Amino acid sequence: MEKRKIGSLDVSVVGVGCNNFGMRSDQAHSEEVMKAALEQGINFFDTADMYANGRSEELIGRFIVGGGHRSDVIIATSFGNDMPGQGRGARPEYVKQAFEASLKRLGTNYIDLYQQHVPDPDVPIAETLGALDELVKAGKVREIGCSNFSAQQVKEAQAAAARHGLARFVSVQNEYSLLHREPEEGVLDECERQGMAFLPFFPLMSGLLTGKYRKGQPIPDDTRVAKYGRYRKLLTDENLDKVEVLIEFAESRGHTILELAVSWLLAHRVVASVIAGASSAQQLRANAGAAGWKLTPAELQEIDAQLRADVGKAATT
Repeated sequence: MEKRKIGSLDVSVVGVGCNNFGMRSDQAHSEEVMKAALEQGINFFDTADMYANGRSEELIGRFIVGGGHRSDVIIATSFGNDMPGQGRGARPEYVKQAFEASLKRLGTNYIDLYQQHVPDPDVPIAETLGALDELVKAGKVREIGCSNFSAQQVKEAQAAAARHGLARFVSVQNEYSLLHREPEEGVLDECERQGMAFLPFFPLMSGLLTGKYRKGQPIPDDTRVAKYGRYRKLLTDENLDKVEVLIEFAESRGHTILELAVSWLLAHRVVASVIAGASSAQQLRANAGAAGWKLTPAELQEIDAQLRADVGKAATT
């Protein structure tokens, strides 16, 4: 599988989002997904300490590290969100505490990409970067990144790193998909200016961009939307209309909407890896195979034109 750069790290263009591990996916299903990922040439696994209250990290450690695959993979994890029994935030003392806890759960002696999961308005970014810089200098962290940061917050973090001679963020992980375009309002441009990688999460909009939810059709059983009411808010008429437009566009060119969703993200040169969750080996293989469509500039323009036209049409009806 093609690889791209996150700082000094070479990562597969499709990664595994591990937020389901230990929650929707038990140990057996989680290991099935990780095994399939390695077989498909995927080397990038993204988790966070808060996922299943640390269980996701434990399952990754048991399979990846315990199975002798550590040198073959890039493990990314995150700190900062509420972790029951541990704390939250980005104060230097907490950064070090959270890091050591993640290290123990993963069963490794270093983390490839350590990410600040959310901004902490109560802590100057230079203080957080100082703690992360110590971990980098100690050889415990290879690269650092941030998540859910605005363009202005990214700019401030990079300026603070330069001003104090600290390790700098090499990546930004924010929500981005064909149906969620907020990063186009500044973050992508800031990544270009700063030479940073962008990592889109929720690239399939919780399943909408797989084609499993269609307008006028019942919600399939045993899906996230069927099980968890909070996801039903995604099934708006506007989103479902856009899904139909995207399905028609993809199928007219011999592709699926899943292939369109992944390949569209990878058409943006700042995108290093598309982090997609999977609850089975079959889903994982589909995600891995979705990255091969090289969209042309004309096709990218046509996609945007069709989506705008669909929104305009909906607004007048």
